[in-house]
Amino acid sequence: MNVMIVGVGGQGTLLASRILGNIVIDLGYDVKVSEVHGMSQRGGSVVTYVKYGKEIYSPIIDKGEADVILAFEMLEAYRALPYLKKDGKIIANTQQINPMPVITGALEYPKDIDKKLSNLVNTKFVDALNLAKEAGNIKAVNVVLIGVFAKESNIEYEKWIEVIKKTVPAKLLDVNLKAFDLGYNLK
Repeated sequence: MNVMIVGVGGQGTLLASRILGNIVIDLGYDVKVSEVHGMSQRGGSVVTYVKYGKEIYSPIIDKGEADVILAFEMLEAYRALPYLKKDGKIIANTQQINPMPVITGALEYPKDIDKKLSNLVNTKFVDALNLAKEAGNIKAVNVVLIGVFAKESNIEYEKWIEVIKKTVPAKLLDVNLKAFDLGYNLK
């Protein structure tokens, strides 16, 4: 299974990849997690790869190989589209964060990304920012999206909770458990 996690620096892609990596390790899979690629401290694009299965030799996901793209921001979902398998799925947060060329006025944020993605591939859109707010912290967008991913996985709910408890710092655990449940129980 090849999961590509894309977002903007500061959105928690690394924690999401650690949760996913830890759960598949606990299930006995071989797993490779890439380092974060991108300008993670400057609000730039960030990409993390999580590959797991019987035997994994490289953490890199090439174009056309991602089973799932977990996108924390709409433009990042669109940018990652070439990496998705023909029958793959995108789970995308509807949040839009302006990249530097948009902030400076050099470019406009692309319009109708949701419609473009829906017309091209199997996409599930999630207002993860509002669900994270409901959980008590806007930084919990990452765990909301992990919850959505978890619901569609074949991994038991209790196993996810166990791994989140081991992975998330204790002071943030309650908010993250609530965020996970909001994503997991999303209709």
